[in-house]
Amino acid sequence: MRLEQNENRFGHIRSHNVSSRARHAFLAALLFAPTALLWGCSGIVSGQSTQPSPAPQTYSISGTISPVAGGSGATVTLSGAASATTTANSSGNYTFSSLANGTYTVAPSHTGYTFSPSSLNVAVSGANVTTGLNFTATATANPTYSISGTVSPTVGGSGATLTLSGAATSTTIADSAGNYTFSGLANGGYAVTPTHTGYTFSPTSQSATVNGANVTGINFTAATNPTFSISGTISPVAGGSGATVTLTGAAGASTIANSTGNYTFVGLANGTYTVTPSNGGYSFAPVNQSVTINAANASAVNFTATPQLAHSAALSWTASTTTVSGYNVYRGTVNGGPYTLMNSSLVTGLSYMDTAVQSGTSYYYVTTALDSNNVESLNSNQVTAVIP
Repeated sequence: MRLEQNENRFGHIRSHNVSSRARHAFLAALLFAPTALLWGCSGIVSGQSTQPSPAPQTYSISGTISPVAGGSGATVTLSGAASATTTANSSGNYTFSSLANGTYTVAPSHTGYTFSPSSLNVAVSGANVTTGLNFTATATANPTYSISGTVSPTVGGSGATLTLSGAATSTTIADSAGNYTFSGLANGGYAVTPTHTGYTFSPTSQSATVNGANVTGINFTAATNPTFSISGTISPVAGGSGATVTLTGAAGASTIANSTGNYTFVGLANGTYTVTPSNGGYSFAPVNQSVTINAANASAVNFTATPQLAHSAALSWTASTTTVSGYNVYRGTVNGGPYTLMNSSLVTGLSYMDTAVQSGTSYYYVTTALDSNNVESLNSNQVTAVIP
């Protein structure tokens, strides 16, 4: 566009009655307007539409572990350009997906099995890899494991007996620090139970399941067992003093009653016991007593001693018709002998008192005569003495 053209174009405006000042202002505005229009006409609009970048392509790696026994449940590890693990399905098949191009290593593992090959390298390059990534599993010799723990404190753990039951049975002794181990164990369920005289344990027993690994930390705490006593008196003093008192049952022991007939057994665990007194020349009522300890001392387990009646067998015989130095007395407990010599020296008289007899027993006696040359005669006729 040219200015002259603009002036001609607006010549019609000058025919109006417009003041000179206003006309100049208006023309000035018109002169600038074409300039602005020229610039507007010369502007060029340009641009470029932006499309989103496509997602990178990914691929997969897959294979099979056989036979099924070793493949099913096997763990497969991927390393290299990316890391991952997966578990083979019940048929031994496995897959790693969403993998970028790159070099990877695949390695299987399964408790109780070895694999051939142990691992495989694979390169992903624009396609899934579905061949050449298979493994063969071989069962190893039956693996064995251990169960171990500690019994504390040491005073209760050292020397404690640990008993294993369940899938296998065994016993072992805790070492001086209270540590113990059961080894050579197959997979399975077990129970461990500690024992030690004078101690109780918390817990009393523990379960342990061996499943392809050693089991540790099967621990116990030992506590000293409380102990109790049994005591009593044997009267009167004549029969109680020096009497022997015997303990049987949950534990065995013996003690001597003191000069007043008192006796005591200490350090006893809970349980049932029998107490029996004895003293030569005395019988006791009761003959014995049963006592049960249940977290408390047992006292007043008393007895009464009664002197036994003295028994004897009085023997006499007719003098020999020949001159003799003396006589021997023989006794037996079986009719007709054998007989045992009773006198320690020759009896020079015609009688003998046997005081070493027991109530309720029958004895059989014979005598012999010895001459001056100590030649002994045949046995006399046998006599019988029944002791009431």
